[in-house]
Amino acid sequence: MTAEVPRGGRVLFIGDSITDAGRDRSCGADLGTGYAMMAGAWFTARHPGHRATFLNRGVSGDRVRDLRARWEQDCLALAPQVVSVLIGINDTWQRYTRDDPTNAADFARDYRHILEGTHRLGARLVLVEPFLVPLDDEQRGWRADLDPKVEVVRKLAAEFDATLVAVDDLFQAAEVDDRVWTRDGVHPTPFGHALIAQAWLRAATPAA
Repeated sequence: MTAEVPRGGRVLFIGDSITDAGRDRSCGADLGTGYAMMAGAWFTARHPGHRATFLNRGVSGDRVRDLRARWEQDCLALAPQVVSVLIGINDTWQRYTRDDPTNAADFARDYRHILEGTHRLGARLVLVEPFLVPLDDEQRGWRADLDPKVEVVRKLAAEFDATLVAVDDLFQAAEVDDRVWTRDGVHPTPFGHALIAQAWLRAATPAA
């Protein structure tokens, strides 16, 4: 199922550092240097007459609870027609680096809360799976925590009739040196961002 971007519509990318990608916070229109910028740029290059507007409200370090806390200001107040969410890797990462876990039930509760509010806007939802490209055995162990969260996102996509962008599967299926996609297992290289952007563009199409 694809998400239709209405003519003249507003598309919001929101999430953690992978979405943030160094965006200039002083400029509300800056898309950073990652997949959000690439997807917005290519969509516009392909459909210049569609005149869609793209916004980025990624914040580095965010977990789903942080996204919930700022959802009113950074999502609902902007009244987007399409909302693209990528969140979850910090909910796993901080279990292992800060001994501060987020269990799958709490993750699902907070994620569902933001989707319920957005659904009432009538916005089209695009859910991008959290992902991991493990570079060593320690990071491979993180899958035990991340996999249930990926499954939560997949179930919520079905529950809310959202478009799912299955990038976790995409990275796992790509048969290349893992360091092509990321240098730390979490943050994409430009090539990794391009892979996400391509998947996003396959999932989002201009409305007639």
